[in-house]
Amino acid sequence: MGTGLIEISEQLAIPETEIVERFVRASGAGGQNVNKVSTAVELRFDVAGSPSLPEPLRERLLARRDRRMTGEGVLVIDAQRFRTQDRNRQDARERLVGFIQAGLHVPKPRVATKPTYGSKLRRLDQKKERAHVKRGRSTRNWE
Repeated sequence: MGTGLIEISEQLAIPETEIVERFVRASGAGGQNVNKVSTAVELRFDVAGSPSLPEPLRERLLARRDRRMTGEGVLVIDAQRFRTQDRNRQDARERLVGFIQAGLHVPKPRVATKPTYGSKLRRLDQKKERAHVKRGRSTRNWE
């Protein structure tokens, strides 16, 4: 990763200058190591203000309902799965790439359709059958 670019796809790469990494102490179990060494990584990427993202991609990413996205459009990824700072840093970057790649897929627009004549008739027939079954359950003929 010494190129200074984080490659997302063949056409898209993000400069490392656009991400902010902060190293903090990991939470949870781990003994003395977790208390002494700042191995966890907090990666921040400003999706709303990034000049390297195309506008349609930026809109799709900001429209996603993701708890990692702040109100200002900053993506915050916390990585603390591994014991080493380097591996957590690599994990955070991989998750950033995955998040952006998920936004590259353009959803197919939905085309409104009408139910066919046959499907309408089948639905009405099923309703009539069901009504007949329920009518047969009435208690009026019991003696």
